[in-house]
Amino acid sequence: QVHLVESGGGSVQAGGTLRLSCAASGSPLSRYCMAWFRRAPEKEREAVAGIYTGDGSTDYVDSVKFRFTISLNNAKNTLYLDMDSLKPEDTAMYYCAARPGYCYSGTRSLWNRKNSFNDWGQGTQVTVSS
Repeated sequence: QVHLVESGGGSVQAGGTLRLSCAASGSPLSRYCMAWFRRAPEKEREAVAGIYTGDGSTDYVDSVKFRFTISLNNAKNTLYLDMDSLKPEDTAMYYCAARPGYCYSGTRSLWNRKNSFNDWGQGTQVTVSS
């Protein structure tokens, strides 16, 4: 089991940037699928980005491609989400999640399915004003 703690959320104006961090403890993050999800008010939790720690391969939901970057610092056991060109519609609680193993099962993606993940952080709020 991995214990996850997010930080870095805040309030910014549209067009601004934020970096979210997710500190992991309890297990080395080798060969894990890790992801960022978000939940806007009155909406379902949705995947934002995923990374397989074994080879660093990444995936993004279309709405954040070329604006958000997911990365991992193995030495610090910390996952990041760098968010640029933020929009009001990015306002949400952001969560990191982890599961041992790959982000895909054959051609079936797992990184964007919340039920694929066993371990979750408590979330960090991001608010983007227009």
